[in-house]
Amino acid sequence: MSEQRETISGVILAGGRSSRMGGQDKAQMRLQGKPLWQHVWQRLAPQVQDVSISANRNLECYQQSHLRIISDTLPDYPGPLAGMLSAFQQINRPWIAFSACDTPFIPEDYVIRLWQQKRQAPAVWVRSHERDHPALSLIHREVVPELTRYLASGERRVIYFLQHIGGLAVPFHDNELAFVNINTPEELLHYERKI
Repeated sequence: MSEQRETISGVILAGGRSSRMGGQDKAQMRLQGKPLWQHVWQRLAPQVQDVSISANRNLECYQQSHLRIISDTLPDYPGPLAGMLSAFQQINRPWIAFSACDTPFIPEDYVIRLWQQKRQAPAVWVRSHERDHPALSLIHREVVPELTRYLASGERRVIYFLQHIGGLAVPFHDNELAFVNINTPEELLHYERKI
C-alpha cells in the first residue's frame, strides 16, 4: 500500500450543521474523553499520506491539531459534497479518502480495501451489511467538473452523485459497529456505555 498511500490524501468531513445534535458541533462531541473527529483522525491517518479536516465552525479547535483546515467554498452548509469539492480545490493529490467525523470506529484498513477494489471506477464507497456509507469513500479528482455541475444544479445527495459518475460500492463484512454514525446525544451516550 505504500506506493498507493503516496497518492491519497485523507479528509475528515466535519462541516455540517449537526442539527440532530441540537446544533452542537458534532465533531467536537466527546467519546471516551476525546472529540469524535479525533477518533476518526487516529484511524484514518495511517492509511493516507496526509489528513485535512473540512470544517465551517469552531476552527480554532481544529487549528490546535495543525491539520489543514478546509472550509466550504459554497455558502449555507450545502452538505458533504460541498466539503468534497472544496477539498479537491485545495488538495493536489489524485485521490482523496473521505470519512465522516461521526464514524469513530471505522476500520483501520478501509482505505486500502477500497483502493484494492476500485478497478477503473473514479469513486468507491463502503457498503456494509445494512446500508451504503457514501461519506466513507475514495474519490479521484477527475470527478471535479461533474461535481461542480451537480452542486450547481441544486443536488446534494452523495450516493446519487457517486452512482451518477460510475462509482462502485465495495462490500465490507465487518461488524456493523465499524460503520456506526453517532448523530444524537442519546447515541453518543449509548456508545460511551457500550465501549
